[in-house]
Amino acid sequence: MKYTEEIREINDERNRALHSGYDPLRGIGCCLRRRRVTGRGGTVLIPEAMLAEHPDCAELDAAEFEHLRFRYDFEFWAATTVFVPDKMTHRLTNLVLNPPQREVLRRLEEMRSAGKPVRAIILKARQCGISTLIEAYIAWMQLIRSDCTNAIICAQNRDTAQSLKGIYATMLANYPEQYGAEKPYAFRPYQRTTNIAQIAGRQNTVTTCSAESPAAIRGLDIALAHLSEVAFWRKTARIDPMNMIRSIGGTVALTPDSVVVMESTANGLGNFFHEEWLRAAAGVSDKTAIFVPWFRHNIYELPVDDAEEFCASLNDYETGLWHAGASLEQINWYRYKNREYARTSAMQAEFPTTDVEAFTATDRIVFSPRALEEMRKDCRAPESVGDIAGEAMTGRDALSNVHFVDDSTGLLKVWQHPEPTARSDRYIVAVDLGGRSDESDFSVIYVLDRGATPAERPRTAAQWRGHADLDIVAWKAAQVATYYRNALLVVESNTLETQTTDGENSGFVLSEICNAYPNLYRRKVGSKSKPGFHTNRTTKPLILHRHIANVRELRYIERDNDAINEHLAYERKPNGTFGAKEGHHDDILMTRCIALSIDIDLPKNRMFNFEPANEDLAKIRRKNSRFG
Repeated sequence: MKYTEEIREINDERNRALHSGYDPLRGIGCCLRRRRVTGRGGTVLIPEAMLAEHPDCAELDAAEFEHLRFRYDFEFWAATTVFVPDKMTHRLTNLVLNPPQREVLRRLEEMRSAGKPVRAIILKARQCGISTLIEAYIAWMQLIRSDCTNAIICAQNRDTAQSLKGIYATMLANYPEQYGAEKPYAFRPYQRTTNIAQIAGRQNTVTTCSAESPAAIRGLDIALAHLSEVAFWRKTARIDPMNMIRSIGGTVALTPDSVVVMESTANGLGNFFHEEWLRAAAGVSDKTAIFVPWFRHNIYELPVDDAEEFCASLNDYETGLWHAGASLEQINWYRYKNREYARTSAMQAEFPTTDVEAFTATDRIVFSPRALEEMRKDCRAPESVGDIAGEAMTGRDALSNVHFVDDSTGLLKVWQHPEPTARSDRYIVAVDLGGRSDESDFSVIYVLDRGATPAERPRTAAQWRGHADLDIVAWKAAQVATYYRNALLVVESNTLETQTTDGENSGFVLSEICNAYPNLYRRKVGSKSKPGFHTNRTTKPLILHRHIANVRELRYIERDNDAINEHLAYERKPNGTFGAKEGHHDDILMTRCIALSIDIDLPKNRMFNFEPANEDLAKIRRKNSRFG
């Protein structure tokens, strides 16, 4: 990057913005629209709402003016009454907000001052004091804004929740006497409970709980919720973070001054916190997504001796930091700090520049996250939702009069119905068989449109996903393949070829379908062929590494957001194997791996060759040849 006069001016402006005066006592550099007033306490900038509701506030004496200002001006209240340990000296000091804290507060106060419920999801960097800010914000609501308002602090485990409560307890214990109630503020047990405390002199309570104990929140009346380190909330067979947060959120009324803040450092992709972040960032969640990059903090900078020489030495990533908004001095700090880490991803995990970087740097993800986010742009709601039906659910009659049925509750999502004149080699239907119970893996039937010409990129056309008996799913797949112009049907046959623990053997299902549907994928076994695709130590690495390249090179068009999320939740395990993260599935992903691998091996615009086993199948082949 060449150092120019324009870059010098931009850099100077960035440095001025980083170090512009911030004085919460006088209201300088604070959030909210402000007006200057001069009274017995001097000249200060106060929130416009305070002046609008109390136009004569400047005539109050200094003590009355302070108490009134507390209600409208969080930053002034915090700097005056709140004491927290300093991160460097560990001594108690007034809570004067740092730049990341101010940015988060600005977003929260925009909601509150507009009369809206405060709902936010915060992706935070480490050591920025965001948890301290949220505890102080809840304390402000309980001590200043309203009485009889209950709060909850929930973290990934009880110790973390108690630590956050300890921050609040320190604030109470050191609250200046002249601003407190008749009794000094402190937590005291509430009705002999161990996890609920009441603030002395107030009717407010604070409940602490962990994501590991969902029963602790039942029956609570909550208006304020601090949900901490949500990315580390474990999903088990008994506990789901989504259900936990829904339970908490469901108890908080949609009223002004109510607060639900979900915050966490990143913990990889595809987990609940990441999915909620994506929803909020897309504007389809009730929460506002808030991320503050490392360079918004003014403590991360080192002087640059020769700006022209420094600019000429910037690599591509460092140039990207400049375009993202970092100053030259901050980039210099980043360069030296990065030398402390053996891997760049470790530096990015501690000091993320973007939200995507924060998530990807903390992950063992297999697929390119940047490519997946690019692919997500093509995802959309399906054109139709419903089911495929025939004259029966199973057997030969299931493949007669096959048609699509519109049904908003159906399990089949269709982004593209089959072209009426398409050849049978236009589509591939891949099937990953799961289980019949809700707790088991899903069964997925996936339709890949290979395109009308070799130049077209393959794309997702349809998908069925649900739980059902294996024979019903297999026949449903044959119906879907029939509907899609007698497409090549590729059934992942591991489950069908394996005798289950209860003695069930479903191998006959594939044989029955083979006798009714001729365009069934067959693999070589010795000198013979066998219906079905078998995933094993040889075939799985092949289709997986092919698909890694498919995603990296954007070789196909995905339509389903859930598919993108499954890719993001697929990781390399510590032992070197691949698999879905704990609590996640890979059934959608595997159908893509299978279908696109088959697509690579098959030429386009040429009928598939399948050998009928008997005269009946020969008749079926001749009958279906009109689709060729």
